[in-house]
Amino acid sequence: MASEKKSKIKIRARIDDGVTTVKSLMTHVMETGQRKDKKTNEPIPAHFIKEVTAKWNDQVVMTALWSGGVSKNPYLSFKIKGGKVGDKIEIKWTDNQGESDIGTAEIK
Repeated sequence: MASEKKSKIKIRARIDDGVTTVKSLMTHVMETGQRKDKKTNEPIPAHFIKEVTAKWNDQVVMTALWSGGVSKNPYLSFKIKGGKVGDKIEIKWTDNQGESDIGTAEIK
């Protein structure tokens, strides 16, 4: 039986006056491909998140297309109209090397 890897996405979602604010922090190196390794002087290959999708109760509410211009360990915040305590928020990213991660949280 394969073990599940722990998500590297931290999510907090809170509702206030009918608007849900979602805040997330994603752990990722976000290499642009422009830097060189200080020891070898060889280019560090590009490795960055290219797509982020957010769902609220399995409904896509946001899709972002990123590039190497986003900082290491990116922070993402957005608001959605609606939601209720206990609703599920899911954030998934896919990077340019085919890796992905998915995190979930409940609205509080």
